[in-house]
Amino acid sequence: MRVVAAMSGGVDSAVAAARMLDAGHEVVGVHLALSQSAATLRQSARGCCTIEDAGDARRVADMLGIPFYVWDMAARFERDVMEDFVAEYASGRTPNPCLRCNEKIKFAALLDKALALGFDAVATGHYAQVVTRQDGTRELHRAVDHAKDQSYVLGVLDAAQLAGAFFPLGDTTKPDIRAEARERGFYVANKPDSHDICFIADGDTKGWLTERLGEHPGDVLDAVTGSVVGSHTGSYGFTVGQRRGLGLARSSLDGDPRFVVGVDAARNTVTIGTADLLGVNALRGDHARWCGPAPEGVVPVGAQVRAHGAEVPGLAWASGDEVEVRLETRLRGVAPGQSVVLYDGTRVVGSATIASTWLAS
Repeated sequence: MRVVAAMSGGVDSAVAAARMLDAGHEVVGVHLALSQSAATLRQSARGCCTIEDAGDARRVADMLGIPFYVWDMAARFERDVMEDFVAEYASGRTPNPCLRCNEKIKFAALLDKALALGFDAVATGHYAQVVTRQDGTRELHRAVDHAKDQSYVLGVLDAAQLAGAFFPLGDTTKPDIRAEARERGFYVANKPDSHDICFIADGDTKGWLTERLGEHPGDVLDAVTGSVVGSHTGSYGFTVGQRRGLGLARSSLDGDPRFVVGVDAARNTVTIGTADLLGVNALRGDHARWCGPAPEGVVPVGAQVRAHGAEVPGLAWASGDEVEVRLETRLRGVAPGQSVVLYDGTRVVGSATIASTWLAS
């Protein structure tokens, strides 16, 4: 097969490209330029897509003896990921940009371009497994290394995208991947993993949003009394479940910790309450995407609402591009805009963007 290996400049994508080559595929390395003003050097483990990262990817490609290209997708990344991120926070929702990037960039723009150029598939360094059934259909499963499992952020892939995707690292733990990289002589073997939001290199999400949305002072309200207990500079800077940085007038509260329990973008208010107000066991999601056929009727599932969150058993039923999930136990701090990914054992069933949550009787 002719395969595009997405090479970020990190250890995982380096080993993924090498494994695809070892498997006998014709491999071409591609680094995605996602920033219109990429930093020259990576200053920490935060962020990615610097010129340094592109150079690291090129060095690995040279060692492997494969062609290497840089594809400029900065404009599409800004439109489909960054602008979506800002719009979601401005509307009072909490998005996950990694899922949107996988959906819109790596397995839409990248895969579409690869197929248009005559390639058969795209390989990435994600920790997940693809299992091919006897009938030829492909299923997405959790990685062997549960600590590094990235099936949650891949839950947005549909069956067509999954058919053109390879994840060569899913059967191996991260320490073994680093060991393999050292054995291969890769300079990136000990390179720190990037984390957090790649386009907010300093990790200050609120500050980054403020630069784009400006300050919009508003009230912090008590969930029980409705009284004003503090102020904020923009409701977009808060998410359900948040505890720190609430701008409270402490003298007006008792000693119990307070959390954000609601964000109303239209009124520009943030509502806070005690921990007992955070628990929900029901949610409705839209923008549903299925890794195979959509489930029919009421089906038992495991539901995960955060990239490294626990899986909770429940029941789900789909209707068009919407899905409703009832959980066996309550979850705290589930915010509209987050994604719920549904599992059947280790298999990913599909995902949806959380539109609303509530406590069902």
